[in-house]
Amino acid sequence: MKIILLERVRKLGQIGDVVTVKNGYARNFLLPQKKALRSTKANREYFDTQRAQIESRNLESRTEAEAVSTKLDGVSAIIIRQAGESGNLYGSVSARDIATALDEQDLKVARSQVIMDHAIKYLGIYTIQIKLHAEVFAAIEINIARSAEEAEMQAKGLDAKAAEENLDVSVEDYFENEEDSDAAVAADSEEAEEVLAKETIAEDAEEEKSE
Repeated sequence: MKIILLERVRKLGQIGDVVTVKNGYARNFLLPQKKALRSTKANREYFDTQRAQIESRNLESRTEAEAVSTKLDGVSAIIIRQAGESGNLYGSVSARDIATALDEQDLKVARSQVIMDHAIKYLGIYTIQIKLHAEVFAAIEINIARSAEEAEMQAKGLDAKAAEENLDVSVEDYFENEEDSDAAVAADSEEAEEVLAKETIAEDAEEEKSE
């Protein structure tokens, strides 16, 4: 089907371009969303007479979208989900979930504006594009974790499980065998005793001078 674009459409063209698309794409999306008109003689004449107004409305909506983008771009939202040890979510995070998370921060975004190829199924931090206008996008950060504490660690670039394991690291873990670790501890003790002895001698010498 031939259509006349009423706004810029990615991979199709700009306002006023006449392009050919599949019938289903036109009938199910472009025409009902008022992004295009059928390319008929009557519609072409109508577009020519209304072009200035159409472009003016598009500019106005773009300006509004850019204002929203400045508030939305860079925003971070946390979504708490249950997950297995490997990070697989018990379920998934969808565009609706992301829109809800933003709504909790008083940021109104329709789920249709959340650009996702597929639902998210793993813990982690994801950059998501929000389409505010045909030519205006905002990038947000979604932090999916099992708890607020884990989300904070992920935001700092830390792995929660690894951090927990590191808390239990002892001196023995840095050596291949027990003898090496014992020797290291002994060496530290001997060095400490030597330093203490030198300090004691120095203090005694100072006392003798003062006397």
